[in-house]
Amino acid sequence: MAEIIQRDGVWAFDGSTVRITPGLHRSVALFRQTYGEIAVPLEAVAGVVYEPERKRGRLRLRLRDGSDPLLQATGGRLPDTADPYRLTVDLDRSGIAEYVAEEIRQSMLLEQTPKEPASAYLLPGPPVPVSVRSSDGTVSFDGTRVRIDWNDTSDRVKRATGPRIIDVGELAQVEWLPNSGYEDGFLRFVTRETVFSKLPPERDPFALDLWGSTRRDLLTALVATAVTARLPHPSTRAKDHADRSGPTGTVTARPPAPDHHDILLRRLRELGELHRDGVLTDEEFAATKAAVLRDF
Repeated sequence: MAEIIQRDGVWAFDGSTVRITPGLHRSVALFRQTYGEIAVPLEAVAGVVYEPERKRGRLRLRLRDGSDPLLQATGGRLPDTADPYRLTVDLDRSGIAEYVAEEIRQSMLLEQTPKEPASAYLLPGPPVPVSVRSSDGTVSFDGTRVRIDWNDTSDRVKRATGPRIIDVGELAQVEWLPNSGYEDGFLRFVTRETVFSKLPPERDPFALDLWGSTRRDLLTALVATAVTARLPHPSTRAKDHADRSGPTGTVTARPPAPDHHDILLRRLRELGELHRDGVLTDEEFAATKAAVLRDF
């Protein structure tokens, strides 16, 4: 067993699994503490390195592309402090950090772990049910359905439509961008009907606009990851596209496309009802209608 214990957390390697446990110190990011322990199978590891610095060093674990739904959902946009595959190491423990890294590398060499992208997720993501309260509303996921309950400060259009419930089978993908503190972020659930209609997050009833506490809003990545883990793996979508392509890569056959005209009419009808009911002012109705028409 190779193990290093730091205020930032604990890494333990038993020859087949890298077990990462976040520290409990207040300096450890809330996201890492909430995500909890992560067991990384050796076959998911692409590399490991210890990076010495003047005051502290860092252990970094690099995973194979497509092996982790967390990395797939966040797209490398997690802040360094929230990255569970990064461990801050005190200088007097640099020897131990190098030993742990070398033990992982030697096991990878002996086991001849694959280097190509994974064809399926090798990590499960966070357990469900999971629920997070953000600046725009509370988003919950029970493994089969996403539910969004809006806050009193959410846009009037969102509050007027009521809670949003989305079955996993309706989803095409999940888009996530963190709230940086300088620019708003969002968590958007893209369905087959809304894939070509991206309203601004503050007005999109399928998206949470992340504008408040960066520390709390970062937790929405938990839901993004849990949902991503239950969507078709990216390699499956790539294979489906290849199967529909000819020798030159030109798509020769496609499944029936959704009727965008019907979708547009339905969205306009919903806006018209909100306008008639007095939920939307003339100016709000005109602006939202223009945005829907522009996106389509």
